[in-house]
Amino acid sequence: MSKADSDAYLVVGKVIGYYGLRGWVKVKSFTQPEDNILSYQDCFIKQDGQWQPAQIAAGKLHGKGLVMKFRDSDDRTAAENLGKCEIAVLSTALPELAADDYYWHELLGLEVRLGGQLLGKVSHLLETGANDVLVVKPCAGSIDDRERLLPYRPEVILAVDLEASSMSVDWDPDF
Repeated sequence: MSKADSDAYLVVGKVIGYYGLRGWVKVKSFTQPEDNILSYQDCFIKQDGQWQPAQIAAGKLHGKGLVMKFRDSDDRTAAENLGKCEIAVLSTALPELAADDYYWHELLGLEVRLGGQLLGKVSHLLETGANDVLVVKPCAGSIDDRERLLPYRPEVILAVDLEASSMSVDWDPDF
């Protein structure tokens, strides 16, 4: 998932095209698994820079992607009027996670520390086949100006403290 303009809205997908003549659209989902986006029937779409309430009426995995239909989108013209809009949910709509599990948006901006050394801040995350990867960019007070890629694995990420906006890692700073 990616962060929306406000912490209240979290972007969970984006309309990327149109499907058929009955108001269906092709969607790039940012949820895992991809079809989890369909569990958020009440959502918001961004049109003309404003978030508008919307409801997902139906959806399914189709081929290599996902298609969905919004309520009141009954023909191709209605689907085209959506444009390439973002789809968001309220952060309060996300299910609670188990202890030591985090949503990606919660990790963005955290300071990454190795002992007392500041390596940088989490800029974004990458999804690879094996595991997620934190992209850590230098910031004021960093030990150097290097960007680092840290695997999001328990042996690397020792602790996450959302209150303190930091995480502790076990990582060779020269790598």
